[in-house]
Amino acid sequence: MPFHQFGGKVTPDLEDHYSKSENWKNGRFQNLQATSMNIDLKDFPKVLVQQFKGRSSRQPNRQIPMESFDQGKFLEGSSSAKFSWYGHSAILLRMSGMTIFIDPMMGPDASPIAPFQTKRFSDGTLDMIDDLPEIDLLMMTHDHYDHLDLESIRKLKAKTKRYAVALGVKRHLVKWGVDADLINEFDWWQDRMIGPIQVTFTPTRHFSGRGLTDRAQTLWGGWVFQSSEESIWFSGDGGFGDHFEEIGRRFGGFDFAFMECGQYNEHWRQLHLFPDESVIASQKGLAKKIMPVHWAGFTLAPHHWKEPVEHFVQKARELEVDFIIPQIGQVRSILDTNWEEWWLEY
Repeated sequence: MPFHQFGGKVTPDLEDHYSKSENWKNGRFQNLQATSMNIDLKDFPKVLVQQFKGRSSRQPNRQIPMESFDQGKFLEGSSSAKFSWYGHSAILLRMSGMTIFIDPMMGPDASPIAPFQTKRFSDGTLDMIDDLPEIDLLMMTHDHYDHLDLESIRKLKAKTKRYAVALGVKRHLVKWGVDADLINEFDWWQDRMIGPIQVTFTPTRHFSGRGLTDRAQTLWGGWVFQSSEESIWFSGDGGFGDHFEEIGRRFGGFDFAFMECGQYNEHWRQLHLFPDESVIASQKGLAKKIMPVHWAGFTLAPHHWKEPVEHFVQKARELEVDFIIPQIGQVRSILDTNWEEWWLEY
């Protein structure tokens, strides 16, 4: 087994460091409200059947192509933020002259330590890193394999200036050879000016861990980006909760929000947003315009791969919420309004 995939271990010094956070209790990080992370043993066989039976029928009927990166369009001056979405939760963001890569899981497999693969819906994503510009800020919401990918970090390391990560994730990056001095860790509600952007780490209702013994020993959350011109929210993984309204209250709303939408199941409802909840959560957070992420990358739940976007679109239209769903790899402005239901082809 490739033990290097697990990342860094918690040492006594690190545990002492984490214990200074009010979110660390009894040797691990805690959610703000009671959250169950365990499936009842009597339901476990049913969950396994749901996960693996008919898995191929829930995936795209062919590989989803990814547009070649248009560096000129991405870097050219603009009054509004731009982004490219690489499926699942990987977002390359251009804001206030900075290039920011959020949860850059560009690898082909979301289960690198499992006996079976969870293959990506698109080919060649790791190779696309070679075409990307210098990364001013690489950001991690949490350490799950579908967000923090060893091979992606290795390829990005040479072109990344600095890192902003959830509290605890630093030890993984350091284990993989990233300079510790380049990494800033964030607790919930902690903020920092990075260039012209104020970055804040916001709470979610989720969990973390890369092995059998390190559950909840790194923090999880979302990110807020505020400049003098605009405000953007990346919700991060996590189920519905009171924190969405608190985020809206604290920040006064957002011009644009990337909302988690996918990989949900009734057995872990408290840990991931269902599509209707994704839209409602964006309203609680006072987002003016939204986009669903955490789908179109991998099959990690029993639902069909198109279900998240179809239900998201239905709910957003019902509630008259402004949204956009770009194709994978496109360079888009947060002000864009045109898009097509491209997923119908797959």
